[in-house]
Amino acid sequence: MPPAADRLSLPEFCSRGRLLAAVAAGQVVMLTIALAPTRAPRWDFTEFASASALATWIAIASAVALCKLRPWLARLPPRVDFAAATAVPTLVALLGAGALNYIAASLGQFVLDAEMNRHFALTTAGLTGLIAAIALRYFAAQDRWRAQVRAVSQAQMEALQARIRPHFLFNSMNSIAALVRRDPAAAERAVEDLSELFRAALGAPGQRGTLADEIHLAQRFLGIEQLRLGSRLQVHWNAVPGLPMDLPLPRLVLQPLLENAVVHGIARLKEGGEIRIDLAVVEGALRIEVGNPKPVGVDPRPGNGHALESIRQRLRHQFGDGARMSSEAAEGYYRVRLELPLGAAD
Repeated sequence: MPPAADRLSLPEFCSRGRLLAAVAAGQVVMLTIALAPTRAPRWDFTEFASASALATWIAIASAVALCKLRPWLARLPPRVDFAAATAVPTLVALLGAGALNYIAASLGQFVLDAEMNRHFALTTAGLTGLIAAIALRYFAAQDRWRAQVRAVSQAQMEALQARIRPHFLFNSMNSIAALVRRDPAAAERAVEDLSELFRAALGAPGQRGTLADEIHLAQRFLGIEQLRLGSRLQVHWNAVPGLPMDLPLPRLVLQPLLENAVVHGIARLKEGGEIRIDLAVVEGALRIEVGNPKPVGVDPRPGNGHALESIRQRLRHQFGDGARMSSEAAEGYYRVRLELPLGAAD
């Protein structure tokens, strides 16, 4: 028996995309047969339509049968499972071809003698079995590749998330340390805020919250920083009505953007400045923008970019390619924008 890691598992046919792929494969085969050079006369439209309808029926019936039988087939030994799965469309085609001739004879359309009927049914079943064997291997390899891509993406996401935790801890603890002697009561409130932030930061990998949770955690973080920076830090929230507050999001997506705005912008300006957070729904996507003033004529503080890369990877993992993250730096100002498709959250 091959190792589990090397064994191809049976593909699933319960999704709409896989059903459409099976139908498309059948139609491609019918079109190839119709256009192939042969001594026999070419099919007319009626013959092609009939063959196409039969191929569509076989594809749909086979996909439905494989979907329903997959739990049972998966319990079979290696290789036997694929042989049994290949036999399912073959049997469907055999029965379908026989039923087609019976129905046609009942309607008085055409009648094949026993020998021709047997030849037609066996040929249809054999061709279907060959196509099914190739398709099952292809779809199984495709499923395995997608699973490997998801596993690698998940591992990269967790590694990036783990790397920003110490950075977040050190910055937060430094903020509280600055308050301990100057304002013990404020330091105590900051510790309470920090404990809630770390409950989210140190949660299980892949744990999700909602947009409402992200806003709440961001406000907690900004509360800590405002205690430290005082009037130098101004915050302006601009949230339009009707935001999808229950939209699932990875934890700590908004907070790292605000942390960068404080560390690389406000904290380096003697007079401080305002962080602006805009939230809106634009063309079916949630748009989040974080803007802050930045020092002019001063060497930028070096950063490793782990926070932004972690956000980009985690959003792509949840929303796919529809998630967009961009930034722009104008003279004395910096802005980061997130655009998350509302219909793509899984």
